[in-house]
Amino acid sequence: MEEQFEAFLTGSDNLVDGIVTPIHYAQYGRAYEFKSIDGTLHLVISRDKRGKWVRVDGTEPYFSGWVDELAEQVAKAKQL
Repeated sequence: MEEQFEAFLTGSDNLVDGIVTPIHYAQYGRAYEFKSIDGTLHLVISRDKRGKWVRVDGTEPYFSGWVDELAEQVAKAKQL
């Protein structure tokens, strides 16, 4: 499985620094879990049956744009 990597999500006031870990999520299979360094944000994304990235778990509230932002960083990390 892939390695953990550092990622940033755009918060309302500043960037949120965190670590992304590839995980297995029951109904989705492969997923990616973002946990912020300060413990305030948790986000899990995976691809749905149509291949679209979706949020499958995490803290509330959240910005819907974070799904795409995190998916882009996952794609870049997989290319390295």
